[in-house]
Parts: sequence; structure tokens; C-alpha cells
Amino acid sequence: MQQKTDPMSMALAEARSAEARGEVPIGAVLVKDGAVLARAGNRTREMNDPTAHAEILVIREACRTLDNERLAGCDLYVTLEPCTMCAAAISFARIRRLYYGAQDIKGGGVENGARFYAQPTCLHAPEVYAGFREQEAEDMLKAFFREKRL
Repeated sequence: MQQKTDPMSMALAEARSAEARGEVPIGAVLVKDGAVLARAGNRTREMNDPTAHAEILVIREACRTLDNERLAGCDLYVTLEPCTMCAAAISFARIRRLYYGAQDIKGGGVENGARFYAQPTCLHAPEVYAGFREQEAEDMLKAFFREKRL
């Protein structure tokens, strides 16, 4: 396990790396007890896998590291509001806290869209904190998609 630094800065760095690979610039970092367990950026195109979102990749890596399907006591930092698939995985992994940057009005599953944690069928909802380095994360995404439209 790595020593703790600013997790959201690390998530933004992972998002920039994802962008350099031609991926949508989203990054995630998973932390437990002040130590970074996993960090990743989106790899859906590289892996030809629609589930290879940054959140899913860090959950998988942290579960392998801890040799456990549950990530109780872990905190997840991600640059964009998780989609419904990722929100469900966060719930199933029993992640304690979710911190995210920009809102995803179209594809979000936490405070927008399906609002997964507000559903009666949701068995575990993490504490959710939004707006961390929001403008920086939002600007990165807008610039990425602006370039794609040219």
C-alpha cells in the first residue's frame, strides 16, 4: 500500500492519464486508513470492456489487495459522479464514503438519474460528498468532449 497523499489530486492525475490514452478523463482513488489501496483511470476503450470504469477498476484492485469482497472502512474519490453501474458496485462493496468532483446530469446515478442510494432496494448507501475540485474536473471533461466534436 502507498502512503496517503491528496486523493482527489491523484484521481485528477488518473483522469489526465486516461485522457492521454484517448479515454474519457475520469479517475478514481480508493483509500483505507490513510493508505491508497488502488488508483485508476477509465480503460473502457483500451480493454474493450464497457465495465472498465475507473471506479470498477479500483474496486477490483482493492478487493484483490485486501483479499475481501467488502471494502468496509474504505473511501472512494472520483472525478465525476458515478453512473448507476458504479453506484451499485460501490454499494455492493460496502464502501464507507464517496467523494466526487463534477456532477453528471445525464449519466449520474447518485444525485442525478437513478439516484441508486435513494432506492428502497439499496442495501448499503455510502456517505456522499460532492463538489470536490468540481470546476477542475468539469473543465477537463468539457475540454475533452469539445475536442471530440471538432
